[in-house]
Amino acid sequence: MARKTLAWQAAATVLLALAFLVQGVSHALSALVGGLAIGLGGLVAARLMVGGGIQPAGAVLLRWFIGATVKWVVVCAVLLLGLVVWRLPPLPLLLGMVTGLATQMYAMTRR
Repeated sequence: MARKTLAWQAAATVLLALAFLVQGVSHALSALVGGLAIGLGGLVAARLMVGGGIQPAGAVLLRWFIGATVKWVVVCAVLLLGLVVWRLPPLPLLLGMVTGLATQMYAMTRR
């Protein structure tokens, strides 16, 4: 399911980047980075959350909490890199993140 969700996120992010290409390459790249942040964070979280096999409930809950925390640390790190280090335009970056999150929610409702 994580691969399917990642594929949906990648497709939606590429479409958004193509739309922002009208305003320039930096805007399109910014949208790609925003979507990539959510996709990468989700991939890392999925690996941490479901990678431990059968374990007691306390261990599963701890893995879930660590996965969710690491996801948002990755997302915030990429956001900071995009805004501060690479100086990407903020609106496409944030819209890329929103697109990634919305697509993630949509993909999770589909089986």
